[in-house]
Amino acid sequence: MLLYRAIIYLLFPLFITITVLKLRKTYGSFSRIIEFLGYYPSNQQSKGVIWIHAASVGEVIAATPMVSSLLERYTGQEILLTTTTPTGSKEVDKSLGKRVIHAFIPYDAHGFVDRFFCHFQPSVGIIMETEIWPNLFHQCGKHNIPLILANVRLSQRSLEGYQRWIPKLVKSALQNVTWAAVQGEADAKRLTALGVIPDRVTVTSSIKFDMTLPDDIKQQGEELRGQLGISRPVWIAASTREGEEEHVLDAHLRLLEQIPNALLILVPRHPERFSAVAKLISSRGLKAVRRSSGQPCGDEVQAYLGDSMGEMLLLYSASDVAYVGGSLVPTGSHNMLEPAALGKPVLFGPHRFNFAEASQLLIDRGAAQEVTSADQLADAVIDLFQNREKWQQIGIQGRRVVEQNRGALDRLMEGVNRVAEDLLRR
Repeated sequence: MLLYRAIIYLLFPLFITITVLKLRKTYGSFSRIIEFLGYYPSNQQSKGVIWIHAASVGEVIAATPMVSSLLERYTGQEILLTTTTPTGSKEVDKSLGKRVIHAFIPYDAHGFVDRFFCHFQPSVGIIMETEIWPNLFHQCGKHNIPLILANVRLSQRSLEGYQRWIPKLVKSALQNVTWAAVQGEADAKRLTALGVIPDRVTVTSSIKFDMTLPDDIKQQGEELRGQLGISRPVWIAASTREGEEEHVLDAHLRLLEQIPNALLILVPRHPERFSAVAKLISSRGLKAVRRSSGQPCGDEVQAYLGDSMGEMLLLYSASDVAYVGGSLVPTGSHNMLEPAALGKPVLFGPHRFNFAEASQLLIDRGAAQEVTSADQLADAVIDLFQNREKWQQIGIQGRRVVEQNRGALDRLMEGVNRVAEDLLRR
């Protein structure tokens, strides 16, 4: 632990520089930088809060139904929702507004974390997905705060990384876990191999199956589609990562040879890459429009850059076929259940360890297809555009898979209430 603490402090200048840049890009200032050091406004101090940590946008979206359930069950109980990223903070504002307290989680240094706990004094802590911070977890034990891991997914790659570099430190930290709700049996085995006590682990499935689509999302999608072109085929490459856009653009150029009026909606995962991807599109000789520009998307436009935040469902809804990024590069894929819930045929690459069970379920049920190259991606999109009946049937199967696997949120809430009930009723 002493070595880990020393490394954290040695890397502090790098952390602070990256954070300042992200805060300035998102907020136009870095006034909230002190929160990463464990200092928070006095008007946020509220003893006994329910504390939930959701690192970024995806985790905040996944946590939102659970937060709403907690607010309904524990009326008057304040909820603190922490994030790591400024974009996660923006999503909290958008989804939950003033219903929760938002703060940035401090860097995992002993003094910063200790100040965080002394300020907020949470009754219970809930960490979304797989965020293992040794100092944070040890402080939960020190302050006698029940610690819950929710919607955990742990890939073989992550397990091997932890076991290679800091096995004893992680095992010691995970001894402080009161209960863990994991997405699948493989996740349960890996988590116990890392150090969580086996009888504290329960398989609940993924709460991302329990997503609630906005009532008007279909109408909004149709309105946007009217702007993009009702009669032209539209496909989306969503949450793409560095090195992946090249494959997507190669596929689109090949697609245009057979279907000249096809439109690609390209949505990079990280906003700081929007401009770089715009230049990449231009370098391929494609006529493009950025969503943020407000310019019309005429028939001559071949690529539409989704450089906005919080509109992924809208962009999926306006598309015919969805490729889910982070999967043709070894990132582990992003959430393919969103387009499936919207009835879109789903494509993804072979690197999908972050959603291994969900993606395989979609494949097994005929709701998704794996591609391993730009050529295969182009072939798959062309095939779907040329076979409307197949396209529609795959979409129906995707919706069915999502509907039939709901219920993880109820199982998660049963466990949370079991752990926290006595503490929160005091």
